Amino acid sequence: MEMDTIAAISTPVGEGAISIVRLSGKDAIHIAAGIFEGRDLSSVSSHTIHYGKILDPQTEEIAEEVMVSVMKAPKTFTREDIVEINCHGGLVSVNRVLEIVLAMGARIAEPGEFTKRAFLNGRIDLSQAEAVMDLIRAKTDKAMNVALKQMDGRLSRMIEKYRQSLLETIAHVEVNIDYPEYDDVEEMSHDMMREKTKQVHTELEELLQVAKQGKILREGLSTAIIGRPNVGKSSLMNTLVQENKAIVTEIPGTTRDIIEEYVNVRGVPLRLVDTAGIRDTEDIVEKIGVERSRQVLKEADLILFVLNYNEELTAEDIQLFEAIAGLEFIIIVNKTDLDRKLDLQKVTQLAEGKPVITTSLVAEKGVDELENAIAETFFSGDLDQGDLTYVSNIRHIQLLKKAKQSLEDAMAALEMNMPLDLVQIDVTRTWEFLGEIIGDTASDSLIDQLFSQFCLGK
Repeated sequence: MEMDTIAAISTPVGEGAISIVRLSGKDAIHIAAGIFEGRDLSSVSSHTIHYGKILDPQTEEIAEEVMVSVMKAPKTFTREDIVEINCHGGLVSVNRVLEIVLAMGARIAEPGEFTKRAFLNGRIDLSQAEAVMDLIRAKTDKAMNVALKQMDGRLSRMIEKYRQSLLETIAHVEVNIDYPEYDDVEEMSHDMMREKTKQVHTELEELLQVAKQGKILREGLSTAIIGRPNVGKSSLMNTLVQENKAIVTEIPGTTRDIIEEYVNVRGVPLRLVDTAGIRDTEDIVEKIGVERSRQVLKEADLILFVLNYNEELTAEDIQLFEAIAGLEFIIIVNKTDLDRKLDLQKVTQLAEGKPVITTSLVAEKGVDELENAIAETFFSGDLDQGDLTYVSNIRHIQLLKKAKQSLEDAMAALEMNMPLDLVQIDVTRTWEFLGEIIGDTASDSLIDQLFSQFCLGK
């Protein structure tokens, strides 16, 4: 089915050197040629760029001075004709060009519609399309590398290999069902089913083993900084962020709200949350902040618990140790530039094997040790394995888990010597779950939902 021509601004809103209006569709070149003063765009070679002016067809006045790129199907991102009009950066100029393009017959694109067309036209599969958005949102170089590998089809090729293996098994079983008189075929089918299900199950397990790390690289670690007031929580956040985002004073209880900031720690994106000090208070505003802090604590992937080297452990500190029991945390003993009053042996006992890092944030000491501890806690030194395929998308992870469970059901049925046609149901379900990852068996509503999360113009 031939699609209409869409257009959108493909650069961020605001002032800059260049803003781009992108068109894609059967009339993209025709529309651009009709408003362009310069070379005849309908006759230029593909993948060329041309200087000229955009004319307003109503007034025949010059609307903008531009460079226009022409890319002809099928060797384009959407596999349709694409035109990109490079305008001067600024809201007025780029919006004016967009309005003219729309007046000439183009339609404003929906969020993610360019990438959706690339998927629908067979240019990329669904996992590669999702990787496009991951690449845009990547907050560290390692997160970007994960997205690039997925966009290049590395995960897709693995999934296709598993599906092909299962499909061959399913086809073999079908032969057995159609020709039951051949006993040797039945025996071979059982053996083949056991071998293939075990092999694919092992592969899925290996993918899921690093899925947690991939999810961290994609979404970041939700990291709560907790501790009694005035132990150095805001100073820790400022040190990691390397710019003053939180207010630091000598007055306990200064932080009245939740402050969030993304930072890159050894390639791991941390979504730092600087919370109000958790304590009993009569101040209504501060009490609200304390309650929010308790909620953040429950939802955090990692907790940085800050203690004061210059103060003895208090009942509040003990309560915080109890609150984070069973969670992933690192103890930070701050203010080591002052006299020691803290019982470090007691702190180590309460930490129960979790890392205890000593710092003097004023003197910028101990920060490297802290960053190493964070990376080691979640990646155990495996972060730099360049040949590893990380599954980072939560949708993919859930589908892989469902596929693995279906295979386990099939394997259990085989051990019980159940008929192959019943075992085949679980194997086929596995094949379908894997197909949803790359979009081969995904519903239209799921596809629409996924692309609606994309930014406009992508």
